[in-house]
Amino acid sequence: MTIFGYGKTTKAIVEKFGNCKVYDDKFFALSYDKYGNEFLPPEMFNPQKSKIEVTSPGILPSNPLIKKAKNLISEYDLFADSMPYSIWISGTNGKTTTTNMIQHLLKKRGSQAGGNVGVPLAKLNQDANIWILETSSFTLHYTKKAKPNLYILLPISPDHISWHGDFESYEKAKLKPLDAMREGETVILPKKYTTYPTNAFKIIYEDANDLAEHFDIDIKKINFKEPFLTDALLALGVSKILFDEIDYDKINRFIVGKHRVEEFKDAQNNLWINDSKATNIDATLAALKSYKQNHINLILGGDDKGADLTPLFEIIKDYDISIFSIGSNSNKIKILCKTYKIEHQSCKTLEKAVQAIMQNSKFKIQNSINLLSPAAASLDQFASYEQRGEDFINFVKNFS
Repeated sequence: MTIFGYGKTTKAIVEKFGNCKVYDDKFFALSYDKYGNEFLPPEMFNPQKSKIEVTSPGILPSNPLIKKAKNLISEYDLFADSMPYSIWISGTNGKTTTTNMIQHLLKKRGSQAGGNVGVPLAKLNQDANIWILETSSFTLHYTKKAKPNLYILLPISPDHISWHGDFESYEKAKLKPLDAMREGETVILPKKYTTYPTNAFKIIYEDANDLAEHFDIDIKKINFKEPFLTDALLALGVSKILFDEIDYDKINRFIVGKHRVEEFKDAQNNLWINDSKATNIDATLAALKSYKQNHINLILGGDDKGADLTPLFEIIKDYDISIFSIGSNSNKIKILCKTYKIEHQSCKTLEKAVQAIMQNSKFKIQNSINLLSPAAASLDQFASYEQRGEDFINFVKNFS
């Protein structure tokens, strides 16, 4: 078996199957491991001697290895014939929370969660009753054979444009599973895609109220507010579809992961929110809506992956908001703030942004909230969104 890229996903495949030829830029000469795997530089790949190529999902379609491949498949395709009943979760925001909520509800039913949440398919138990897979657009782009039995699609908004080339290609990847789904299978689908053709049974929704009505769920019994309310309703909907069960107590015991609208207070009891996982404008808008009645000191910026930030500013121009920009797109944010007449400070770094907020005259306003929700990826200044979030919390604690 030929493997492109040597990351978390493909390392698990190599470990499981052995006797693989692995091509990665980090290898400069042929080497071996004790399991008979060969590690080679990309220029040594010969497509004529390869029967099947499995790629790491993050490798760009323009990569020379991808272009040379004649039998390219995804990680999902590799396990298509041995995959148990599978639930795939995709969309732009909320995938991880929805996946983990579904696993929280269905673990007692013998389910396992994996995919983009951190567990490669090669490490999942193929004898499990259900696989719950957070599914990225990268994986979907390369998948040709595998399909879900139940597909949950959260709303799609511009993201990963630099990888896919344009929004239409990103959107097409997210909708791709519908092409292969069969009669008797189910897709929960945003209203925008009502007319998209598929043999699967469609459950259409526009908002949380639609989901609650369809599945006969009492929203008042759910302790989450948006952006997590919709995730909880989707998880409960899956439980209702598969087992005709709505367990309010269990879903309310779910603990949302770190770095997603994570509230905490400083030494002076001022409210701060760590939403470092908000790497696109829809995620940031979801966080902002929860605090619309407050004055908001918003830390915004990073690597926006070529996204147009105008739709964000069209909405927040009507908010009581001050923006503190950081990262590589700070100048773009400065121009937009000037265009939309929004108070702005260019801080460049997260540390300086926290300091600037604390020194701002509106910091002590009653009901003011201080929000890191960057609408951008973190890799221009941080190793990950997790590091960005942890640094944010530490800066606040150190300066207060």
